Amino acid sequence: MARRAKLVAQGVAVGLVVLLFVLLVWTLLADEGGDLAAAAARGERPSAPDFTLERLDEDGELTLSSLQGKAVVLNVWASWCIPCKDEAPFLEEVWQRDRERGVVVVGLDAKDFRADARRFAKRFGLTFPIVYDGPGDSLGGYGVTGFPETFVIDREGKVVRAFAGAVNAKEDRALLRAAIEQALGP
Repeated sequence: MARRAKLVAQGVAVGLVVLLFVLLVWTLLADEGGDLAAAAARGERPSAPDFTLERLDEDGELTLSSLQGKAVVLNVWASWCIPCKDEAPFLEEVWQRDRERGVVVVGLDAKDFRADARRFAKRFGLTFPIVYDGPGDSLGGYGVTGFPETFVIDREGKVVRAFAGAVNAKEDRALLRAAIEQALGP
């Protein structure tokens, strides 16, 4: 009888583990960048959630809404993220090329250490504004599911396009440039 009870308990435990695994997989597959990215993909222009975060590139804080009137390329990254390293030089190129036109690239470092983020920025020669959100509290409103993710925000604070993953492929770079033009407007 004790053997049978032990087998039943083991079966229940295995069943719970399988159930939890299935729920995890379903959650990961069902979340395709969050509601914000999905709305932007449908052609809607949802408002970008505002934030005020500590700056890593200089003293003080940066509030997203203070950039209204400019097109913003918001890149969510972390120093430990390998694809983030691959796209960092391209984002610096975008900043250098388009800032005179009213485009601001903002790097949002999250789930990271300040010192590591500063080393990352120095290593890749990043000169655009970089903000720090160690615990990642600001990510929920954006529906960030992984690193990197990039959001193109128009002059009125609306999300024009979202990119999950590194913007490295030639096609992705062309789509980012098109989104920037759309964000700048007429």
